[in-house]
Amino acid sequence: MANMSVLREEEGREGLKLAREAIGRYLGEGIKIKPKEGLPASFDEKRGVFVTLNKHGNLRGCIGYPYPIFKLKEAIIDAAISAAVNDPRFPAVTEEEFTYLTIELTVLTLPQVLNVTPQELPEHVEIGKHGLIVKKGVYQGLLLPQVASDYNWSPEEFLCESCWKAGLPQDAWLDDDTEVSVFEGQIFKEEEEE
Repeated sequence: MANMSVLREEEGREGLKLAREAIGRYLGEGIKIKPKEGLPASFDEKRGVFVTLNKHGNLRGCIGYPYPIFKLKEAIIDAAISAAVNDPRFPAVTEEEFTYLTIELTVLTLPQVLNVTPQELPEHVEIGKHGLIVKKGVYQGLLLPQVASDYNWSPEEFLCESCWKAGLPQDAWLDDDTEVSVFEGQIFKEEEEE
């Protein structure tokens, strides 16, 4: 992990609290909160981050920033609100429903382009460790590391699904002009309500 600090468990919990507060205030009052004072120094580092919302174990929204363009604290607030109200796959989360959602925060390392032949890609993709970004022309798709583990995908299946997510044919990763990047994610989850 080049020059990016690994977050401690308590920093992850702080990030989850920030995400929950951002969504709660946005749904309740229509305001985007400002990051509070006194957050850990790591929250001032620019980091890629995704916020995933789950309802009874099912995906309810997931949006984020693959690249470190915003400070972590700002990226968490933006991604949390967007996951709740702007994920095109789902209707906006309601205030009533929000109490039943669990939040997952994935803090990313800088994506690294795999400079290998397409046939060599699967041996450079580690399931459970790597997330993937596939780019070809105007198309781009990203899947977080936990997705491949959750579905027990092989590296080839993970590459195919990432292409599919990008709106490309599943075998597009075998094309010479398709760029595949890997990244790692630190995952922090709220406890599921029973």
